[in-house]
Amino acid sequence: MMRNEQEFVRWLKQIAPKPRGRLKLGIGDDAAMMAVSPGRDVILTTDLTIENVHFTHALHSARSVGHRALARSLSDIAAMGGEPRVALVSIALSERTTAAWVKGFYSGFLALAERYRVAVIGGDTSVVKGTILIDVIAVGEVPKGKELRRSGARPGDWIFVSGSLGLSSLGLTLLKSRTRRGRKSAEEKAAIRAHLYPEPRCALGRFLSQERIASAAIDISDGLSTDLQHLCEASGTGARIWENSIPGPWWPVPSRFSPGEMLHFALHGGEDYQLLFTVPPAKVPRLPRRFRGVELQRIGEVTRPRKLHLVREAGREETLSPAGWDHFRKP
Repeated sequence: MMRNEQEFVRWLKQIAPKPRGRLKLGIGDDAAMMAVSPGRDVILTTDLTIENVHFTHALHSARSVGHRALARSLSDIAAMGGEPRVALVSIALSERTTAAWVKGFYSGFLALAERYRVAVIGGDTSVVKGTILIDVIAVGEVPKGKELRRSGARPGDWIFVSGSLGLSSLGLTLLKSRTRRGRKSAEEKAAIRAHLYPEPRCALGRFLSQERIASAAIDISDGLSTDLQHLCEASGTGARIWENSIPGPWWPVPSRFSPGEMLHFALHGGEDYQLLFTVPPAKVPRLPRRFRGVELQRIGEVTRPRKLHLVREAGREETLSPAGWDHFRKP
């Protein structure tokens, strides 16, 4: 690890992009400073990443931890139709943390930031006796009046999701499996990568916002069943989704996974960071089937009764209980 905080700040200032554009002052002062554009609203979000909760050293490389820490915040901005601009990252390092781990973490964090043109403008550091804790604050912009919210869904709206659901949860399960040391199929590798290096849907969020197509949106971080409940609660509605329309990981996998387990991954698995959004029927023709190579799949409809229902393949309808990630749920 670096010998002191000053050395750490000097090192981070050297590898982080230099201030440009609206960023007037970045790493190295008491605070960062940036100009805010007229006619645009600012989006602020923060996310914690905690060792042994969101990652473990046994399963996640330092580069993956850095990537995932930023991806979570960028996904929040994507769900509001915004464009990410800057990020601050505060990190409490363990006394056991090595300099190699720190460098790996920032290589993953900064690589994703560069791809999305996000300036890393500062943060804070500390060393603790316990486990690593990371706090990322991200700032984005959206044109005034065009932000996406959870609260805009109305009965009759169609429900869509981007990409495939359950891949991250399946990937984590495969990582934990002792058989992961054996030869992996292309599909298994894709699931593992989806967990280690999730892709926030920022461009899709901006498209849905700027074209005024979506009536409500949320990112799938806690699992489809849980995040759908969040959206419906905010909108004062319910929802009905169809089992055979959910784009889950249905391709062949090791025989230990039953169809029911695969459906569980798709319904309740978290950290996919896909977008779940609703569209009024009149605007559906304006929504492409694919956006920049990502499938957009209709999975259900918004209902007036404030309950969630799952329509099974045989046509039987049953209550869908939220069973995704919940920090407050007792194990």
